[in-house]
Amino acid sequence: MSTPTRLHADLVVIGGGATGAGVVRDAAMRGYDVILLERADIGQGTSARYHGLLHSGGRYVISDPESASQCADENAILRRINADALEDVGGLFVLTPDDPEDYADRFLPAALQAGVTCEEIPLSTAFKAEPRLNPQIKRAFQVNDGAVDGWKLIWGALESAQEYGAKILPYHRVESITVKDGAICAVSARDEKTGADVHVDCRFVINAAGPWAGQIAEMVGASDIEIIPGRGIMIGFNQRLVHHVINRCALSGDGDILVPAHPICIIGTTDQPAVKPDFLAIKPEEVQQMLDKGEQMVPDLRQARPLHVWSGARPLLRDTRVSATDTRHMTRGMAILDHLERDNIHGFLTIVGGKLTTYRLMAEKVVNIMCHQLGDNRVCTTAQEPVPSARARRFSHLSDRLQARETDRHDDPIICECELVNQRMILEALQENPLANIDDLRRQLRIGMGPCQGSFCGARTAGIIHDFRSQNPPAPPVSATTHETPTPDPGTTSGASCPAATPADVSTTILNLFLSNRLGGITPILYGALAREMALQRWILGTLDLEHLPGPSPESCRATGDLALNHGTDRDEPTGGAR
Repeated sequence: MSTPTRLHADLVVIGGGATGAGVVRDAAMRGYDVILLERADIGQGTSARYHGLLHSGGRYVISDPESASQCADENAILRRINADALEDVGGLFVLTPDDPEDYADRFLPAALQAGVTCEEIPLSTAFKAEPRLNPQIKRAFQVNDGAVDGWKLIWGALESAQEYGAKILPYHRVESITVKDGAICAVSARDEKTGADVHVDCRFVINAAGPWAGQIAEMVGASDIEIIPGRGIMIGFNQRLVHHVINRCALSGDGDILVPAHPICIIGTTDQPAVKPDFLAIKPEEVQQMLDKGEQMVPDLRQARPLHVWSGARPLLRDTRVSATDTRHMTRGMAILDHLERDNIHGFLTIVGGKLTTYRLMAEKVVNIMCHQLGDNRVCTTAQEPVPSARARRFSHLSDRLQARETDRHDDPIICECELVNQRMILEALQENPLANIDDLRRQLRIGMGPCQGSFCGARTAGIIHDFRSQNPPAPPVSATTHETPTPDPGTTSGASCPAATPADVSTTILNLFLSNRLGGITPILYGALAREMALQRWILGTLDLEHLPGPSPESCRATGDLALNHGTDRDEPTGGAR
């Protein structure tokens, strides 16, 4: 066994979602040496599997006024510091014929009391702005909702953290946390793509692992943290049915929000308790329920073609005020567990709950507690400084990629027509991350997220990856998003060698993984035009005869870094689609 690469940091953050990214940025900006460990790709968990809403606070003005106020404040801050990840679409709360009128009577006063910008508008104005709205709606309120690209927001925060010296290590699974004399002193992890071991000496750990935070806490002996994964499904449609975020003016329920996001729109969400946060089920009856509820806001919803269904798990701390199965009414507020007070372990904090909209505030609060424990007086400045990619403070627009392709379409072939991704974009992403699989590129570039769901661009992208790797053999283990090889301490070796699988086996395994992930979110809605297009996909890919290739070698499975391929599914129910 090779000697682990040894690293040193003040703080290790576990979890590469929005909360973890916010914590890394905040701590790095306060001058701490920080390393982030994420077992999969950045933003692959809960932060990527939601409806893409930038909350105005309107959804919580009656049920949770404190969360509503936090959302309103953070909405304004994110418009400054993460502008490039946001689309300022605005939002409407509408009272459908099926909603109680007394809720709407309380809505505007409650919004103003909570500091949520809100105005009731004439129905004629609402119908002019949104012609597809149910003509039977009774009232409409305008709020400052927006659409947010969760991946771009997270990468922006991490880019900022790296400017301040943070190290970001995706595909690094935490194996153990060492406690000595009642205090955190080290974290050990394994690179899922190379098999290399990494040992980080540190004096503090912040557990931001979302629905998996309980598993991380068990590593230090805190085994009684009850985090309930609140499973929710969302459906993406192949067009923008609405121009604004449309919310039902009622207590939160299933299928009560429609969000325009990039060239599609998304309806969400259900809310049911799950046993495990991985491989969440998508049940056909829930899909139909979502469509039924959505038609109460937009009657012709079923006339649009669904693209993909996905599921995510909210990290909900057990709320003793409600039943353990009632995840819909568990608080959405943040919860910070101080394990010094709770378990007599110095240097360990857990943060769960909250919303992507409040990711910066959550980070500020948990890093404040860390500073207090360490006896440091370091002020948070994350609300004042935009992330590097947003320093121009320009909001994203739907037409941005079309405008870019109008400029370079004659010089560079388009690989993904649905999302207007060209070859240069893929090659640049591979230069930054030579070990990327197609799903890693999908999260960064949106490859395969349009109407063809990868039927055409999947094989093309696999070919580009194959050629790139053939011409640029991977160096010894890459352990950061900057792809610098860590320098071992004197007297140690550099760790495991790179995957030894043949390039063809790696490439076909990556392609098959991508296609199976796409299919997982298509099966529950496989009818009509989508069924015909999936038949076309089978004919196209049949020319590659992928189904009759030998099974992937262990080395090829490792090269993907995929959880299911490398560790099994460990599930009782059918898998849900990854977004």
